[in-house]
Amino acid sequence: MQIHVAVVFGGRSVEHEISILSAIQVIAAMPEKYQVIPIYIAKDGRMYSDSSFVEVDLFKDLANVCQKKYEIHFVKKYHQVYINWNQFHILKAYEPIDFVLPILHGTNGEDGSFQGFLKTLQVPFAFGDVLSTAIAQDKVAMKMILQDRGLPITSWFYWYKFQPLDETFFAKASRLGYPMIVKPSNLGSSIGIKIAEDGEMLKEAMEDAFCYDDKIVVEKLVMPLREFNISVKGNAQKQDCSVVEEVMKEDTILSYRDKYEKEDCSKGMANVSRIIPADLSKEEEEQMKEYALAAFQVLQSEGIVRVDFLMNANTKDIYVNEINSIPGSMAYYLWEASGISFMDIIDEVIMLGIERYREQQKKIYTFDTNILQIKQRKGIKK
Repeated sequence: MQIHVAVVFGGRSVEHEISILSAIQVIAAMPEKYQVIPIYIAKDGRMYSDSSFVEVDLFKDLANVCQKKYEIHFVKKYHQVYINWNQFHILKAYEPIDFVLPILHGTNGEDGSFQGFLKTLQVPFAFGDVLSTAIAQDKVAMKMILQDRGLPITSWFYWYKFQPLDETFFAKASRLGYPMIVKPSNLGSSIGIKIAEDGEMLKEAMEDAFCYDDKIVVEKLVMPLREFNISVKGNAQKQDCSVVEEVMKEDTILSYRDKYEKEDCSKGMANVSRIIPADLSKEEEEQMKEYALAAFQVLQSEGIVRVDFLMNANTKDIYVNEINSIPGSMAYYLWEASGISFMDIIDEVIMLGIERYREQQKKIYTFDTNILQIKQRKGIKK
């Protein structure tokens, strides 16, 4: 009997299109034992399901992609979750959902919000739980935890939109030292990131970043810079590392253009220029893997993540940059280079999600008592 897997993608996020690319890659690689139900979340937040949502060309016109498509919603009947078509569908009424594979990047999907929705439905799902995805998405919270556990990160501070860009702010920036990188705290895919080489550039970069988020991270720029990635898969009990890759770039830092605006953009993160395995000494490689496993554990990650590193090319100092709880293209290219197929990676991620769900179902959430009845018999005492 096939497991009905809902692959959810799109979403109310500036990484909407990146999510589409990743999801179509995943759907194409899904093992035959799964019955795939593609669920597309439009930019206005409405959900649709259609068997045609498996071709990237369909999404070239996002304004019209859902015309003549049926809007759906999730419903729970007894112990089974279904998708239900909001309008009459000549062929379908309810479609059972056994498992959800959320291929959502950024806000409203990778930040714990969608995971909380799925937990409320009590349906098993892949990747991290509510807390781990929320922490990984919020760069400020993530950096605080990494720093607290002694993992190396670049010098940094953060600033809220309600705080004026005054003398206090620029004094902090001066102590950090130019050049620096400005990042929205809750975005990915290198969106909203700029380099500031002086105060005027910093002010412009902050104003631009505030268009995406109310909380901004300012980091010291590592120069000369090399960037590396490692994928980690597993759960709290067991983890494995992929090979290390060095990502090559045309800009000073790995940009949105480097990631997605190359000639064959349909490959998503798999289209980035890279060296696999990276040209590192054995000691450097082992150090990065040790940091990657430590970051995975301390941030309570699950499934598959990608941990990004920065290295000063001169001093060889290594810094943990960030962790991606639902990495673009599920980082399959790193696992294929490690001798594990994309199909096997998907299979393992689903099995890990099912295993977590079964363990959670064993916990006690309610008691077979009603204290309201007891109070009613005895009277309520203040």
